[in-house]
Amino acid sequence: MRKWYEKKEKRNNPLNNNQLESTGSIFRLIEQIKKSKDFIHYKNEHSPLPFTICYYSSLVDTEILHRDILPYLNQGELSSLEQIKSEVPIEKIEITSDVEKIKTQLLTGSIMIQLDENQKKVALIRSELKKTREVSIPEVEFSVVGPKEAFVESIDTNLNLIRKRITIPELHVEELMVGKLTKTKIAILSIDGITNQENVNTVVQRVKDIEIDTISDSSYIVQLISDNRNSPFPQLIDTERPDRVAAALSEGKVAIIVDGSPHGILGPTTLIEFFSAFEDYYLNWIVASFFRLVRLFAVMFSILITPLYVAVLTYHYELIPKDLLSILVISRREIPLPPILEAIFLELAIELLREAGARLPTKVGQTIGIVGGIVIGTASVEAGLTSNVLLIIVALAALASFTTPVYQMGNTIRLIRFPLILFAHFWGLLGIAICFCFILTHLLRLSSLGRPFLEPIYPPRFSDLKDAIIRLPFSFQSERPIELQAEKTKRFNKKKAKQTKEIDE
Repeated sequence: MRKWYEKKEKRNNPLNNNQLESTGSIFRLIEQIKKSKDFIHYKNEHSPLPFTICYYSSLVDTEILHRDILPYLNQGELSSLEQIKSEVPIEKIEITSDVEKIKTQLLTGSIMIQLDENQKKVALIRSELKKTREVSIPEVEFSVVGPKEAFVESIDTNLNLIRKRITIPELHVEELMVGKLTKTKIAILSIDGITNQENVNTVVQRVKDIEIDTISDSSYIVQLISDNRNSPFPQLIDTERPDRVAAALSEGKVAIIVDGSPHGILGPTTLIEFFSAFEDYYLNWIVASFFRLVRLFAVMFSILITPLYVAVLTYHYELIPKDLLSILVISRREIPLPPILEAIFLELAIELLREAGARLPTKVGQTIGIVGGIVIGTASVEAGLTSNVLLIIVALAALASFTTPVYQMGNTIRLIRFPLILFAHFWGLLGIAICFCFILTHLLRLSSLGRPFLEPIYPPRFSDLKDAIIRLPFSFQSERPIELQAEKTKRFNKKKAKQTKEIDE
């Protein structure tokens, strides 16, 4: 009978019932969130203008509340929400009756002001408390030359660092909210007229399709929007340098900034870019090209040297030079383990030292890495568990893997070394070739935001080789990479500055 009576009343007076539903929804919302101890619900009935104020004390800057809001409300000169909106010196004051918007704004640091409990509209005043880390130097992508600024955990600060470097109105920022519980703010950056709109639409659509409770860091987004989520190879670049993001945007890439994360995401990308440090662009092109070649050689050395050791000592003694063969025989004379167990033992020891050094506090971690490496290496050789030659090889391979500028690719290099060692144990050099073919086939099938991952090697695009394995001078890079399919392919016109020589004067 009660439900029937309520429906009858609603039919007889729909306007008043809509208003009652709205005010009732606001009342139920307040009653629901009042259970939290950091929620403030205060009724001021002694001022000339009675009002109710609601906010989360942990999210609101109380200095703004007491300095810029309460003095105007206690004066009693404001008699409506419209006057509050026009007189209170805070921007973006919203007047709304939407309960979902009220709840969202309260949870993001707004103050709700209600003049009458029976009034369906309230005023929402932004006064969020902003506690962020100061901009500091990069810790992962540190460079000797170039800017020393790095991203922090505030999305507004990160966008400021990028806008300072790209001061054009064409820099477009699209904001999305991801995460059912965290409601994490995500900014997708592109430059109108340069960035291919298909790349932007791909990123926006993939981010919108994410269904997850929590987004704690940008690495969540990388895993959720990558083309192949089961691949050990990263398909998007993770960077903490705003100068790298600004340069990538000017090339035609898409950038993603996640609130609460000190890293930005760049795509589409290629395999070669993971071995190119952004410091290369601050150096002479000859020096930068040499460093890139050293990194590529170091990566190949780190991946292949231990499997080659296992393959040669297990199946291919004839490949060892006579002078080196006697050294290997002496070093392995009292080793009871086969080369595969010897190699896996040392590789796992190196991985344990890496993990221990990374998880412990900085000073303790450095001590553990140095002392632990010396003690374990010396003790294993003296105990006859490993040969001193393999110890040197594994140490050099670990050192070579650290030359990778992007941390995620360094983890991949550490991982793929183990299947190569196993294939080398079973089939020798043929096994290494087979495993390498599997890896190459996998790389050929990979893509980054729908673009080929091995470009410019496959498909062959010779014009993009000017900034791949080696870096040619800037005068040769007047066009943007073909891989990005930028709307504006021309960067600048080639012009050679006139040089006045002293002998001509």
